[in-house]
Amino acid sequence: MIHLNLNENAFGPSPKVEVALRDELQRLSRYADATAAHAFAEQIAAYERVPVEQVVLGEILGELGLYFGSEKGSGGEFLYSTPGYLALINAAARVGGVGVGVPLNEKYENDLPALAAKVNDKTRALYLINPHNPTGTISEDSAFKKFLHDVSQRTPVIVDEAYLEYTPDFETRSAVSLTRDGANVLVFRTFDKIHGLAGLPIGYTLVPRELAATLRKQGIGDAESLGRLNIAAASAALADTSHVRQIRSITIDERGKWISTLDELKLPHANSHTNFIFFNSGHPQSEVAAAMRVRRVDIGRSFPSYSNWARITIGKVDENSFAQQQLRQVLNELSSRS
Repeated sequence: MIHLNLNENAFGPSPKVEVALRDELQRLSRYADATAAHAFAEQIAAYERVPVEQVVLGEILGELGLYFGSEKGSGGEFLYSTPGYLALINAAARVGGVGVGVPLNEKYENDLPALAAKVNDKTRALYLINPHNPTGTISEDSAFKKFLHDVSQRTPVIVDEAYLEYTPDFETRSAVSLTRDGANVLVFRTFDKIHGLAGLPIGYTLVPRELAATLRKQGIGDAESLGRLNIAAASAALADTSHVRQIRSITIDERGKWISTLDELKLPHANSHTNFIFFNSGHPQSEVAAAMRVRRVDIGRSFPSYSNWARITIGKVDENSFAQQQLRQVLNELSSRS
């Protein structure tokens, strides 16, 4: 089975990660320590050009949902684009938070004016993914930055940039520039995607200084919760910027082949800037996915309100070529039945 369903990086992590893990194996009997975690946080701070006090380690979207959901009691609203990735929204719901989904615009992007219009006295936080998941679209930079500047004066804004490093200009596009300037904007990154560490999950969030201190007092980002191997692997991955450029380049090339295939098949699609594509197959996604699984290609689940749309992760070169062939045949078969 070829797994093109979870937006994993099929090309794997930097070779330096293997070296770092091998060196760390002799210390597996030891917990991850605060010294290693702090050194990793300092490495991130230098990379992001922020004070180390603003770096909170870990895959903390769930913790952020719990924190903002419980901070002022239940009933607070959490704005997000729908469909979307809901780890933060679901966590907030466990402590009484209310998710308020805002549909994407006609370009399948975050609808910034509609989101801004939904902010009210009940809003506890606004959560955005940029580039968006599952569509892969990215908001126009100047409009997005103005939106963040204005809305963050009314409510905290969490920007999930899990896929931003797949864009060549990610450094200037990143919302971290607003965090540096003191805006109430949090920026989340993960090593699961372009760095290829989904099997050793770890990430970090760049947070306003006062909030970062509050989160740490609650134990969020503690070294022991991160894992010794995870820290070593992520540190090595972050240092290998040439590997990231290589993964970005081959992903862009392979994405272009997917787009050409969709255009050849005359299938409407979103303008992806990520390691996946999102398109309207003209048939229920469940039927397309089932037929693709028979042909040894797993493309995963459907997304509410986009029942005919499918998301396919960009895999290795031969996997993509095979999957494109299978997609052509599946669509032909489904069309012949209808």
